[in-house]
Amino acid sequence: MLLQANGGVFSPDQIKAIVDSAENTVSATDAAAHAAGDIPGTIVGSAHSWLNTPIFLKEELFTFGLFFALNLLVCWLLVHFFYYRKAKRKDYYYTFILFSVTVFMLMFLLNNVNLGMGFALGLFAIFGMIRYRTEMVPIREMTYLFVTIGISVINGLGQSEGLVNLLITNALIVTIVAVVDGLFGAKPKPAKIILYDKIELIKLGREEELKADIEERTGLTINKLEIGHIDFLRDVAYIKVYYEPTSDEPNTIDMMVKHKDFMK
Repeated sequence: MLLQANGGVFSPDQIKAIVDSAENTVSATDAAAHAAGDIPGTIVGSAHSWLNTPIFLKEELFTFGLFFALNLLVCWLLVHFFYYRKAKRKDYYYTFILFSVTVFMLMFLLNNVNLGMGFALGLFAIFGMIRYRTEMVPIREMTYLFVTIGISVINGLGQSEGLVNLLITNALIVTIVAVVDGLFGAKPKPAKIILYDKIELIKLGREEELKADIEERTGLTINKLEIGHIDFLRDVAYIKVYYEPTSDEPNTIDMMVKHKDFMK
C-alpha cells in the first residue's frame, strides 16, 4: 500500500519511520515536562524539589492559608465572644486557640495520608483521656475544648466538601453555640468549698447564723450556701459558698479542696 503526498509517494517503511519519529518526539516532550515538574505527581529530578520534596506548592499554600484563616477566625469568635466574655479565664483562652491551630494543622497536612477518619477519631480518644494534674477541668471548659477540636477536624479534613459547605457548617456551629450559650450559659458564679467545723449551725432554720459566721470569718459577702457531705464523727461538713467577687479576675483555685485530709 502506497500513500501519495505533495506529488510524491511514501512507502510503508517511510510511513513507519515517520510514526516512530513522532512517538519519540512526544516521549521527549513528556520527559521534559516531568523534569520541569509541570506534570502533577512528579517530584524526582524536578528543578522545584529538593531531596524528593517539593520546594514550593503555590496552590496548596493558598488552600492552606484560606482554610487556616477560616478555622482560626471561627474558633477565635467562639472563644473570645462566648467563652471568655463570661469566664475571663486567660489560661483556657490560649489553650483553646492552640488546640485548634495544632489539630487543624495535623488534619490538613495529613489529609492526603492514608489515615482517614480513624486518625481523627483517635484524636477524640486522646481528648477523652485528658486529665490535668493540678485541677479538674470544669464541664464548660471541657465542652468548649471539644467544640474547638471538632471544628478544627472538620475544617482540616473537609476541603473536598467545598468551601461553601464548610462556611455553612461553621456558621451553624457558631449560631448554635451563640443560642445555647445565651439561653443557658449564665456567667459562672464565684464559689468556694470550705470544710466547716461548727456543725450545729447547719441545722434547718439556722441559715442566717451560718451565713453570718462564714461572712465574719472569711470577710466575703455571701449570696448562697449549699451544704454537702457531713461527718458527724468529726463534727465537720463541706459547704459550698457563693460570694460576691472582689475583682473581675477569676479565682482559679476556688473549687479545690484537700480530699486527702478529709476523705479517709
